Amino acid sequence: MPKISVGRDRLFKSLGRTYTEDEFDDFCSAYGLELDEVTTEKAIIRKEKHLGNDDVEGEEEEEVIYKIEIGANRYDLLCFEGLVQALRIFQGLDEIPNYRVSNIPRDSMLKMHVKPETCEIRPYVVCAVLRDITFDEASFKSFIDLQDKLHQNICDDINAIPNCHQESSCGRSGVTWRRTLVAIGTHDLDKIEGPFTYEALPPTEINFVPLKQANSFRADELMKFYESDVKLKKFLHIIENSPVFPVIYDHNRTVLSMPPIINGAHSAISLETKNVFIECTATDLTKAKIVLNTMVTMFSVYCERKFEVESVEVISSDGNSSVYPDLSASTMEVPLSKITGRIGVSADANQVISLLNKMQLQAKQSMSSTEECSINVSVPPTRSDILAACDVAEDFAIAYGFNDIPRTTRLVSGKQQTLSQISDSIRLEVAHAGFTEVLTWILCSYKEIFPMLNRKDDKSTAVLIGNPRSADFEVTRTTLMPGLLKTVRENNYHPKPIKIFEVGDVVLLDGMKDVGATNRRHLAALYCDDKSGFEEIHTLVLRIMEIMDKPCVPIGDSTGYYITETNKEDDPEFLQGRKGSITLNGKCVGRFGIVHPEVLSNFDIDFPCSYMELDIEYLIVDSKK
Repeated sequence: MPKISVGRDRLFKSLGRTYTEDEFDDFCSAYGLELDEVTTEKAIIRKEKHLGNDDVEGEEEEEVIYKIEIGANRYDLLCFEGLVQALRIFQGLDEIPNYRVSNIPRDSMLKMHVKPETCEIRPYVVCAVLRDITFDEASFKSFIDLQDKLHQNICDDINAIPNCHQESSCGRSGVTWRRTLVAIGTHDLDKIEGPFTYEALPPTEINFVPLKQANSFRADELMKFYESDVKLKKFLHIIENSPVFPVIYDHNRTVLSMPPIINGAHSAISLETKNVFIECTATDLTKAKIVLNTMVTMFSVYCERKFEVESVEVISSDGNSSVYPDLSASTMEVPLSKITGRIGVSADANQVISLLNKMQLQAKQSMSSTEECSINVSVPPTRSDILAACDVAEDFAIAYGFNDIPRTTRLVSGKQQTLSQISDSIRLEVAHAGFTEVLTWILCSYKEIFPMLNRKDDKSTAVLIGNPRSADFEVTRTTLMPGLLKTVRENNYHPKPIKIFEVGDVVLLDGMKDVGATNRRHLAALYCDDKSGFEEIHTLVLRIMEIMDKPCVPIGDSTGYYITETNKEDDPEFLQGRKGSITLNGKCVGRFGIVHPEVLSNFDIDFPCSYMELDIEYLIVDSKK
């Protein structure tokens, strides 16, 4: 869940009163938020830079900072302005703002012309202007911070993360996917001149001075320059392998930005900026509109004409044009029973309307001729999270108060899932065989599942983690083997034999899944002693197949299971001639053998080990057949 940091004193001043910490915590809870942490600016710096208590200079009196956890779908609360506005309306101190676009003829609007080549890389752009805006240091910082928060949330392509193992395409591991869907550019309109053009050109044809730099760079040179930049190197992979790079020019061919990497220095905004031109380039038009609406609605409060935004006409390469932003409210009619019935409370239409208004949803009773009472709900452009009747009911529940909703008991009949039942039965059986269960991390280091197991990465199995916290947790495991070997290593002083097992999930890349990966439930067991104990592991395999009612059949028979010796190239983590695969109904469902001495050496284990691993889910599927 995203968090925002706000100064306590500034927040209380904007809310019109002060609170104790407990009172404000309760207030946040009443609005569906959470006061996650109370800290100070110096404490944040110490934590980020790993400094001691006396290593940060500053005044003795420190500003208290509240870190507040926000719902992942409430983009309007990701900045100080949106948070204060929501809480003041919730308290009944302010009316719901009336957002509007300035009334100027279409011919007088600023124009953004889109070239057809942009379809090859980043096809969409939406724009708007904030006129006569006045920033101070706090609001300017909030303006910049909101862009970063949006880049981390709605602009982030979460579904792309499972494929981040593909270093051949992005050139680096641990990449971030922020800005993949949408990238925000903000510019001082008084330094540039419309109309603007959104183009896609070969990198050798793009030259400009990037933000915070003094020299001009060619785009391909700039990409190499930012390979050493801690922040911007994370975004290079988005466009670096494309034959064309997106770029926005003004009327004088001054570069505004090369999205999603960097803006131009010429149009940089500052505290003195009075007119802000905002452009959002995107691969997802819907999300681009939401991002643009969020930026302009939150900061139009600082414009001379409060809550008014100037439109920009975007003209596509085929001649069609659209005007952005669209600040019109969407409407929906929701039966009263679908609001109160879902929550389980009794409330009349007037009470529901009053509570929805507190949540920035303008509501009134429907005048339809049907007998059932309905509520007409007008959803402002700030509430992109309201999509259906269930969302309206959720807002009503928040305003009603979760603690005030009466508890009800429903008789629900259910049973344990088959996979969990089988997993528990197998755990019990392996424990009866004298093995001790262990539980290891599902995340591990890249080298532990490839080089240390004598395996090569074929780029088709492992899911790498974007921006891992440490090298120990940079990939999801594709096998339970590293965890069991590390357990033996850390318990090497224990008397032998060491007999351990684990039943847990592995994660494998799967292009057929919407998230790009799938979980599989595996059983693994390891035997460590002065002798390999191959017969112990082999016997355990036979016992598991027996309790799963799988008959042993001749090789090639698809009515049961059989064991064959593994090819020399397969399963390099095992000793050649001492390894086998388990085939059930024509599918390989597991393997076992004596662990290769090189693998044991990689894990600092001095005793021979035998190991087996089975995919339990194959056993269940075949049982159902």
